[in-house]
Amino acid sequence: MGSQMLRKPRVVCLHGFRTSAEILKKQVLRWPLTVLDKLDLVFLDAPFPAQGKSDVEAFFDPPYYEWFQANQNFTEYTNFEECLEYIENYMIKNGPFDGFLGFSQVGLICLNYLREENLRNSTLVLKMDLICIFFGDESQGAVLSAALPGMQRDGLALTRIPKIKFLILISGAKFGWSKFGHHKLSCKAFSTPLECPSLHITGEMDFMKPESTALLESFVDPFVINHPKGHTVPRLDERSTEVMLEFIERIKKTTATDDEQNRSA
Repeated sequence: MGSQMLRKPRVVCLHGFRTSAEILKKQVLRWPLTVLDKLDLVFLDAPFPAQGKSDVEAFFDPPYYEWFQANQNFTEYTNFEECLEYIENYMIKNGPFDGFLGFSQVGLICLNYLREENLRNSTLVLKMDLICIFFGDESQGAVLSAALPGMQRDGLALTRIPKIKFLILISGAKFGWSKFGHHKLSCKAFSTPLECPSLHITGEMDFMKPESTALLESFVDPFVINHPKGHTVPRLDERSTEVMLEFIERIKKTTATDDEQNRSA
């Protein structure tokens, strides 16, 4: 029983629009080992090759992928059901999994400490800790992850896998808010606050901050990490690491309880 109680929570990590699992992995693995050693992180590429230019190609090598497609106003979606089926099939084949990590990583990349005019006139030596702010109007990883527990609760998605036990949302948002219209499957995903444990990581300079803040109202007792940067996977300072570790301890109790119940059933 002891080994089961102490197992690491398994997490499916969903990258942003027209990026990749490898790109998200490079950023998340900058977190402290005290955090990374407590999670079993699995980074998944989206099912569809990028159907247009990736705004990260000057900084990260291809290939790039996208989870689904949308029109310019985000009122019509294509391949959304296929995306959900792809994620579910992966989790069945490679699971079990406990939760999701999702990041909204899109748009034009800017560099910390540099103004726009410097970008046009400078020769840049790129380092991972300089890539800090992402601008854009398209978001997938965190938006999709946020909606999954509600769609699963309503029997509309992920019906063949166990209940999602937690979410880690970086620069999150939700369908039906100001930037993203609803897909028919997500219409009731946030009809009542979700009791799924959640950790929300939000940047003070993030263009998605209003959406990320509004998303908190859709979860019961969410954990929150605020950082001073923009639309990015931030490094974790001492306080952020403490919050992350507190959240991990909470979800470890949830996964241990569920494991015990499953063995008793």
